[in-house]
Formats: sequence, C-alpha cells, structure tokens
Amino acid sequence: MGVNSNSIEGFPNNGGTATTVEVSVAAEATMEIHHVCLPPKKSTFQKLKHSLSEIFFPDDPLYRFKGQTWHKKLVLGLECLFPILQWGSHYDLKLFMSDIISGLTIASLAIPQGISYAKLANLPPIVGLYSSFVPPLIYSVLGSSKHLAVGPVSIASLVMGTMLSENVSPVDDPILYLKLAFTATFFAGLFQASLGVLRLGFVIDFLSKATLVGFMAGAAVIVSLQQLKGLLGIVHFTSKMQLIPVLKSVFHHREEWSWETIVIGFSFLLFLLTTRHISMKKPKLFWISAAAPLTSVILSTLLIFCIKSKAHGISIIGHLQEGLNPSSSNMIYFNGPYLDLAIKTGIVTGILSLTEGIAVGRTFASLKNYQVDGNKEMMAIGLMNMAGSCTSCYVTTGSFSRSAVNCNAGAQTAVSNIVLATAVVVTLLFLMPLFYYTPNVILATIIITAVIGLIDYEAAYKLWKTDKLDFLACICSFFGVLFVSVPLGLSIAVGVSVFKIMLHVTRPNTVILGNIPGTHIYQSLNRYREASRVPSFLIVAIESPIYFANSTYLQER
Repeated sequence: MGVNSNSIEGFPNNGGTATTVEVSVAAEATMEIHHVCLPPKKSTFQKLKHSLSEIFFPDDPLYRFKGQTWHKKLVLGLECLFPILQWGSHYDLKLFMSDIISGLTIASLAIPQGISYAKLANLPPIVGLYSSFVPPLIYSVLGSSKHLAVGPVSIASLVMGTMLSENVSPVDDPILYLKLAFTATFFAGLFQASLGVLRLGFVIDFLSKATLVGFMAGAAVIVSLQQLKGLLGIVHFTSKMQLIPVLKSVFHHREEWSWETIVIGFSFLLFLLTTRHISMKKPKLFWISAAAPLTSVILSTLLIFCIKSKAHGISIIGHLQEGLNPSSSNMIYFNGPYLDLAIKTGIVTGILSLTEGIAVGRTFASLKNYQVDGNKEMMAIGLMNMAGSCTSCYVTTGSFSRSAVNCNAGAQTAVSNIVLATAVVVTLLFLMPLFYYTPNVILATIIITAVIGLIDYEAAYKLWKTDKLDFLACICSFFGVLFVSVPLGLSIAVGVSVFKIMLHVTRPNTVILGNIPGTHIYQSLNRYREASRVPSFLIVAIESPIYFANSTYLQER
C-alpha cells in the first residue's frame, strides 16, 4: 500500500483475488496520535513517601481539609477527634427516646454482667460496676459506632484473671493484684491507642476468623467449667485454667458440694437458657433474654433474704461500697518486679478486647449501612481504657451480647451508652445495699449463659467444608486453650495464622485455565466442567504476586 493510498490490500474477495477497502480521507484526517511517555522521575524520598502513604494512609484522611478555610478546618478537625460533634447538631427528641429505651435495656444486662465478669477476673465485684460507668461515657464522645455497648467482657476478664493470678494471688495479696489489674488496663489502652495513632490496625488482622472461632470456643468451655465452683458451692477450687485440673478439682472436692446451691443454681441456669432460646427463636422478644439476668439477681436476692436463717451453705456477695469511682491513678504500677507481667497482660488483653470491639462495631455498621472508622475506634477504645485505669476500671470493650441487645432495642446513637452510664451511677449511689444478699451462684449462671454464645459450632463446620487449613487453625487454638493455657492457646492461634499467611505467600495456588465455549472467558478447569483446554497451549493463573519468596517454587512448579 502506497504512502498516499486510501486502501488496505491483501483481503481476498469471493473470487479469490485481492481487493481493496476504501478508507475515508476525512476519518484519517481526524485521527490523533497520543504519545505515551515515561512517568516523571522521582527521588528516593518521594518513592518512600508514596509507599508509606499507600501502606498507612490509603484512605487519605486529610482530603477533607484541602481547599477549606481555617475556620472550616478547625471544625472538621474537632469533628474528626470527637465524632459526637458530627451528629450532635442533628440530634432530636425522637432519637433521644429511642436511645433511652435501648440504654435502660442494656443497663439491665450490664449491671449483673459487670459484677459477674469482675469476679471472673478475680477482682472485687464493685470494679465491674465502675467499669460500666466511665468507659461508656468516654466512648460516646470518641467512638464512631452507633450501636456498640461498652463494658467488661468475658474473654478479656478471663485472660486477665488467668495471667495475673499465675504470679500474684488475689486472695493473699489483693492490693498488689488490684494494682497490677489497673496497670495492665493502662498498658492495654496505651497499646490500643498507639495502634490507632500510628495506623497499625492491620496487626489485629493476624487473628483470623478461624483462630478466633477456636479460641473463643475453648475459652467459653474453660470459663463454664470454672463456674462449677460457684454452681456447686465449692470453697477450695483450683486456680488453674486447663481442662484436666479443673475437672479434677470438681470431683476431688465432692464433700464441699452444697445441695441448696446446686438447686438454686441449676434452676436459674435453666431459666436463663430458656429465655436465651426464646429470644434466639423470636428476635422481636429480645427483651426477654436482656431482662433475664437482672430478674434472676432480684429473685435470687429476695429468696436468700427470706431464708437467710437457713441458707448458711449459700455464698453471697456481701457488702459493696457505695459511691462513684474512686481515683486509682496512684495505684498504677510503673516499676517493680511485676511490671513486665502487667505489660504482657495489658498487651494480650488489649489485642483481644480491640479485636472483639472492632469486629462487633463493624458487624452492626454493615447491618445498618453506615461506616465505622477502624483507627478512630482503636483510639476511642484505647483512651477509654487509659482513663478507666485511673478511675478504678479494668479492661473494657464493645460486648457482642450487649451490642446486639442495644441494636434490637432501637439504639440510634452512642447516647445509649450515656443512658447506660447514668443507670450505673444511680445504682452506685443508691442501690448497692440491695446486692448484699445476692448469691454468688447467680453470677456463675449469668457467666455460663453469656459465654455459651461464644461457641459457634456452625462456623467451625463451615470452615471444615470450605478450607481444611482454616479448620486446622481453629482446632489448634481450641485444644491449645483447653489443654495448655489461655495465653498459649492465643499464641498458638496467632502462630497458625501467620504460618498460613506464609504458606499462601511462598506456595501460591496455581490454576490451569480453559475456555468456556462461545465466550472469551477463561476459568479453572477444576471448577467449570464446560471449560476446555486450548489445543497446544497451557494457560496458568497464579493467585499471588510473583517475587523472591515464591519465584523458585513457581519455576519448579
């Protein structure tokens, strides 16, 4: 074809001779040539800055400040630090009524659970109520979730109680134990807030869903077995948290079993499990299971009060101090032989509580179609624990059971946490003498009912059906908690998760692709039966980036 020719040669016509296809001169004149040039050169500092911004600031948190006046930037900055300012100006009476109902509903659940979980952490019961006052107030100002109900939780309480009691006895040296608990809470909050400030939230992603399912199920079994002490009325009980020592202790002290305690305990346990089952079957009746713990406390307290002259074998809570949270800033332990224990306990409980809190917040945010800022949540949870450690509180986070009740009760904003804190204040100031005759066995039944929901056998079955390696991680963490210890069980869970990540990176999955007839689509031959190999070609998909860690394996593969 000549330079000035307007035809394309070489296409045979029906007669088998060459033909030409005319091309419009006008169309050729309008064609534009776009030159592709190399990207501009960047210095080493610019490349490093770009890489770090992609890792730590993929959401570009400062984009809202660009092009704004200084006054608008100040307002946006305050809203960023205090999310309550974003929705506070639109708050009205209708939202307030919904928040009052939900706040009072979760208060009926949080008060007995707070007392129970403090006992689980080997702390005075009053500390559980203190921890349901200050942290919810702080979270309502700093948190970004509308439905997260803040307070003590079973897993963090169990881990703190286990790790601290292995080195310091809460009975022989209660003051030192209390100091270490507040110190561990401070370091847990410091660790959580640091993750948020430094935007290192991906650290908690190493606790995969599979490992958490196994870990929480194992912890729930151990917690339930530990409550046999209160459920059977045993006085001398092992402080160990492994399955075999706990069962040995239960049957070794059979002479301490109290039939009165057993009758009361199993009666109220049946009542609590029945109400839980009703609420699960009919979600609209959520208020039944929410009110059941407080109802159990009231009824059992009245019962023991009426038969107090004959109920000598039933252990009761006894005197609880009235008044608001006393300051505990002078009890935080910054030096001494147990500082490393407090820091280690704080980091472990901080990771667990942060993982649970963010998971719960994201779950209800997705259900209600709004966004939760993970880094803000880390800072909010961390700051409330740091403040809590100075006001006689121990580790708190968002509880799944209370948050579910909060959501079902119609919570619209974080004001429900303020209502919860107000109800706890009223309890601390005026109602503490009413808990004097509350039997400890009721606290055990409340804990058992709460932790049973952590055993998610359906999730374990799905892991078995979908990914055997994930199921192996789940089983390892489950049996690690049961037979080794809770902290080592958590370490095993993290280790298995990291091993799986390394396995996927260094041994990526490779798939042979085939064409689906009648389309230009290529899919796995193993997954699509209609897909067929292209003759004389081998098309392979590598489900991972290719770099030094897997290049040798892929070459051999």
